Amino acid sequence: MAMQPPIHATHHMVSSGHHLATQAGYEVLEAGGNAVDAGVAAGIALGVVYPDLVQFAGVAPIMIYLADEDRVVTVSGLGWWPRAASLERFVSEFGGSIPDGILRTVVPAAPDAWIAALGRYGTMRFSEVAASAMRFAGEGFSVHPPLRNNLAAHADAYRRWPANRDIYLPGGEPPAIGERFVQADLAGSIRYMMDQEAAARGGRDAGLAAARDAFYRGDLAREMARYHEESGGWLTMEDLAEYRSAFEDPVVARLGEIELFTCGAWCQGPLLAQMASLLDGLDIAALGHNGVQYVHTVTEAMKLCFADRERYYGDPRFVDVPLPRLLSPGYNRERRALIRPDEAWPGMPPAGGEDAVEAAAPEAGARTSPVPASPDTSYCCAIDRDGNCFSATPSDVSFQSPVVPGTGLCPSSRGSQSWAVPGHASSVAPGKRPRLTPNPAFAKIPGRLAMPFGTPGGDVQTQAMLQVLLNVTRFGMTAQDAIEAPRFATHSFPNSFEPHHAFPGRLAVEDGIPETVTRELARYGHDVERVADRSIGMGAVCAIRRDPGTGIMEGGADPRRMSRAMGR
Repeated sequence: MAMQPPIHATHHMVSSGHHLATQAGYEVLEAGGNAVDAGVAAGIALGVVYPDLVQFAGVAPIMIYLADEDRVVTVSGLGWWPRAASLERFVSEFGGSIPDGILRTVVPAAPDAWIAALGRYGTMRFSEVAASAMRFAGEGFSVHPPLRNNLAAHADAYRRWPANRDIYLPGGEPPAIGERFVQADLAGSIRYMMDQEAAARGGRDAGLAAARDAFYRGDLAREMARYHEESGGWLTMEDLAEYRSAFEDPVVARLGEIELFTCGAWCQGPLLAQMASLLDGLDIAALGHNGVQYVHTVTEAMKLCFADRERYYGDPRFVDVPLPRLLSPGYNRERRALIRPDEAWPGMPPAGGEDAVEAAAPEAGARTSPVPASPDTSYCCAIDRDGNCFSATPSDVSFQSPVVPGTGLCPSSRGSQSWAVPGHASSVAPGKRPRLTPNPAFAKIPGRLAMPFGTPGGDVQTQAMLQVLLNVTRFGMTAQDAIEAPRFATHSFPNSFEPHHAFPGRLAVEDGIPETVTRELARYGHDVERVADRSIGMGAVCAIRRDPGTGIMEGGADPRRMSRAMGR
C-alpha cells in the first residue's frame, strides 16, 4: 500500500506541497471557484507556509489548461534583472560570481503572475483567494519538520539581516516543531493589497488592478525601492512599475501518444520536453522499471539534454534558443545514437552541434562531495469539475537576501540562477530573466488523460517529473504509486544555482533501488551515490490525473515532503 492513501474525486481536486495550501485551494473550489482561483489560492498560501522555500514576492511560473478551448497557456511569473544590474561589476568586484545578498535580487514576479492569471481566467477577487494565506500569516500555523530543519540549517544566514532574523528566528533561534509561526508584517502587506482592492471602483477587474498596483506602484513598491536605494541594491520604482508577466504559448513535445506541455526556455521546462522527445520511439517498458538498462538509458538521455540546456537555454528575448531543432525527430535520433548500452559518459556529454567527443563537466566548480539538496520551491495543481487544469511552481528562499523591514517581503533572489560569465546563454543583463529551474507541466492523452504535475528540487525537477510521467504512462502505476516509486538523478552538469558546481558522472540513487542494480551501474562508469529512500533531495512531485471520459480524478502527493491531495 502507498504511504499516502490514493485520493479520488469527481467534482474537483487540489494537490500541493503542504496540507494548508491544499486546504486553501480546496475551500475556494467548494465556494464555487474554478481551477485558476483554487490554484492561485494554493500558490499564495505556499508562500506563507513554506516561508523558507517560497516567497510571496518571489517567482510563480504558471500553466493553465482551458478545457472548453482544449488549449494550454503559460504565465511566465519570472522577474528580470533591474535596469542598473551590471555583469561587469559581478566580474570585476566578485570574481565572476553572484554573491548572496541584495545584488542578486530580480524584480519580484509572483504577485503579478497570480493576479494576471486570476484576472484573465479566474472568477474571484484577490481578497477571496488570498484570505487563507493572510490568515496563516497573521494568526500563524504550526511549524512542520522541513521548515524547522531548513531554518536551523540556515540559521547563520538568517542572522545576517535583522528583519530576516526577527521573522525566521523568533527569540534568536529556530522555532520548534509544532510551535506557532507568525508573519505579522507579511499579513499586513497582503491586507494592504486587499484594502486597495476593496477601495477600487469599477468591478472585479478594477479591484484586481488596484491590488496589483498596491504592490508594484503603491506603498509596498516604495518601501522595496527605498530599502534597495539605502542598502546598495538595484531595484527601483521604475523596475517594479514596468514589470508584467507574459502570457505565452507552451512548448509542446510528444512521447508516443502523450502530448507534453512545458513553459519556454526562460526556465528549464523545455528540458523535460527534450527528455521526452529523446526517449520517444524507445520501448521504455521493455527496459524493466528501475532495472539496470532502464536507469542507465534514462540517465544518459537526461545527461544529453542537460548538455543542451547548459549550451543553449536563456531568456529567448536575449538569446536564440533553437527549440524546434532540439525537439525535432531527426535531431533526437542523432542524440539517441550517443547513448551507449553499457558505458556512461564520464562527465557532461557534448551539446548538440558540438563534436561528439568525451566532454567532462568544467574543471572549475567540479565536486566529489555528496550532492546537496536543492534549497527551495514548492508546487500546486488543481482541476475543476469542467476539466480546467492549473499547474504552478512558486519559489524563492528567504535566507539568501534581505527582507524589506516592515513588509515581510523578501524580493526574489532568483538572480542566483544567472551566470556572471560573459557569453553564457544565461549571463546577467539588465531586463534579462535568469534561467529558472521551477517549471510546471501538463500532460494529455486525448480522451484518456489530463495531468498537471510538477515538483520542487532544482535540477532534479525535470528528472523526477520525467520518471513520474513514465511510471504513469509506461508502467501503468497510479498517480500515488508513481510518485512514491524510487528515483534516481544525474548531477553530471553545472548546477543551476550559484556557484554552479558540477559533479561529473554523479548518479544519485534512492535506497529503494536494489544494490545489485547500482553495482552494475557503477561498472558502466556511473559515479553512484546511494541516498535515503524517498529522499528530500529527490523532489516532491504532486499530480492530478483526470480521465476525460469518466471525469474521475486521482490525486498524488509526495511523502518526501509535506504534500497532500484533497478532492470530492
